[in-house]
Amino acid sequence: MSVDPTPLSVPFLDAASGRPASRRPVWFMRQAGRSLPEYRAIRGEGSILEAIKQPELATEITLQPVRRYDVDAAVLYSDIVVPAHAVGFGVDVRPGTGPVVEQPLRTDADLARLRPLAADDVPYVAETVGLVVAELPGEVPVLAFAGAPFTVASYLIEGRPSRDYRHTKAMMHTAESLWHRVMERLAESAIEFVDVQLTTGARAFQLFDSWAGTLSATDYERYVLPHSRRVFAALAERHPGVPGIHFGIGCDHLLELMASAGPHVIGLDWRTPIAAARRRLGPGTVVQGNLDPALVLAGTDTALAGTRAVLADNAGHPGHIFNLGHGVQPDTDPDVLAAIVAMVHEDSA
Repeated sequence: MSVDPTPLSVPFLDAASGRPASRRPVWFMRQAGRSLPEYRAIRGEGSILEAIKQPELATEITLQPVRRYDVDAAVLYSDIVVPAHAVGFGVDVRPGTGPVVEQPLRTDADLARLRPLAADDVPYVAETVGLVVAELPGEVPVLAFAGAPFTVASYLIEGRPSRDYRHTKAMMHTAESLWHRVMERLAESAIEFVDVQLTTGARAFQLFDSWAGTLSATDYERYVLPHSRRVFAALAERHPGVPGIHFGIGCDHLLELMASAGPHVIGLDWRTPIAAARRRLGPGTVVQGNLDPALVLAGTDTALAGTRAVLADNAGHPGHIFNLGHGVQPDTDPDVLAAIVAMVHEDSA
């Protein structure tokens, strides 16, 4: 039997490694659900955390944007608080609000309620990944993800989304030992959660530290960086060569520190130009981003003008994964996202 000597081109993985790809890859944070009518048609009532526990439903939701947009990665339909929910900590995701915790994590006794995550706590996640992989063409990888220790900690400690993170920052500065034990537990959970997804077929991952930008560089380096670095190091040891992406909002002042955590790819929001990031981190830096989601809401012409600007900023560098600078908003017109994907792919044709 003859064997085709040409390996399958996987644009997402090629770009994540800084290699020229057959086309510039693109995917969208929060692409699975929210803005798609086909998502709303099958999502049903109740918490997203209950929907995630239904592998066939979660599989269909994960696949919907791949079919509609022709994106180059399928990001698992999941949530960053799934590990805490799975171990019974007492967290839910309230529509219109986000993660809420009835008894926030403020003491050692509260930390005892957050036991370590085990793979058999999330069998539905493993099953969903397997089902998605079986449905996808080989050139479209599944993208695993987890919440970074700081961002998950902020939800568990505050009890809900916050503007000032007063309880989180108070714990850092007044109960440092407890803080680091919380972060160690959440790092363990992130490692295990991503490991489950990679072991069952995902081929890359993103660590979301969405709210790290609320910290000063000094606080980030002391209280957060060691734990994020541990996540990337442990996953690199368990899954050598699998690319990891690090992303946060408003993190321009943390760019070098976040890159030093050990990701293959640094995610940029719309505030940091791609060219500027490479000047600071090195010309070979692989980046992801970074169209302002607000421009997508402004209509096709505005969104495509912004897309052209992002592509021009990247200047043809092979190490670029196109994305928004944050997640897809619920009122986004799917046709606008489809037009963006088409332009990105045409630009690299």
